[in-house]
Amino acid sequence: MHLAEMAVLRAVPAAGVFLALTRRCPLSCAHCSTESAMDGAEHAERPFRRLVASFTRQEHPEFIAMSGGEALLRPRLVRDLADSARLSGTRSYLLSGLYFARDGHAVPPALRAAISAVDHFAVSLDRFHEREVSRRAAFRVLHEIRSWGPQVSVQITGDGGADPYVADLVREVREEFADQVPMLVVPLRPVGRAKTLDGPRAGPKTLPAAPAPAPCEMAAWPLVTYDGTVLTCCNDDLAATARPPHLVLGHADEDPWPVLRRRHLDRPLARAVRMFGPRYAKARFGSGAAAPGYCDVCVTLHQDRGLGERVAGYLDSPAGPAMESAVRGLVERHGPYGFARRHGITRYSELVTLGWEGRER
Repeated sequence: MHLAEMAVLRAVPAAGVFLALTRRCPLSCAHCSTESAMDGAEHAERPFRRLVASFTRQEHPEFIAMSGGEALLRPRLVRDLADSARLSGTRSYLLSGLYFARDGHAVPPALRAAISAVDHFAVSLDRFHEREVSRRAAFRVLHEIRSWGPQVSVQITGDGGADPYVADLVREVREEFADQVPMLVVPLRPVGRAKTLDGPRAGPKTLPAAPAPAPCEMAAWPLVTYDGTVLTCCNDDLAATARPPHLVLGHADEDPWPVLRRRHLDRPLARAVRMFGPRYAKARFGSGAAAPGYCDVCVTLHQDRGLGERVAGYLDSPAGPAMESAVRGLVERHGPYGFARRHGITRYSELVTLGWEGRER
């Protein structure tokens, strides 16, 4: 499974689901968006197992994307979820910080079994991770994993298109793997531990004084948080600090995928956020002044009395589905590059298709 296949469907609602299996991590990267550490929270496996077991051939996401924290601290869970998902036709993606590569030893058997079970293995590699796991160690492990079967990719965080570190790392990855390993290059944002960093980083979106439509793709794929709560938004930082009722879909230990999927697709406020973005939805259908930020507005939408009903009325009118279809067409029309251009560093967006022939399922 190539990274580009996920990128093509990244804006399609419920095409995938994120599973944050733990907030534990042996690394202490300064930019960690989830502020994970070895004393981080870790809950029971059952909600994740029950949710994936509820997938059916008739109703399942195209992908599960497992991360943490460090998901490979729970290798058997990773392996079992990948195997269970495959029974319904769902493919699996795993993102790791490669903590196990630091000592130069062979990949432990339990981790090898977990990695071999997934369809795609991605590694975080940037100037923050390199303080914990060297570039050469990461390359060595990626070569080994490629020989086992899963396709691999590299996720890089940098200080924008002019960051010389990113340019050097991209060049070296391309040379090391002969342009056969794709990369997703994203800007450093002030979330999690990165809020305390000095120096260049990507701040909030520059927003016009008069809200204009700005669809939110972060609300396309649900997130199952480390405690099993399912949110319509995959913003990890937001999930840790605010869980307003209009963003909470349910709990993975109680609600099967068909139920969660239907809520995700049908709830008026979630649909409005995906279609217009929270600021425009507030300006068009709400009352009173909106908060200045993008996500700041979203977490308060439920406080606007009657907003949900007004949005539902619009969505039930002939104009609603037509607008929804038009917006979806706009965000999907650029194929695998679209998401990388909108949410990554634009000059590197085409790297998501390295090694892709475009003929996979």
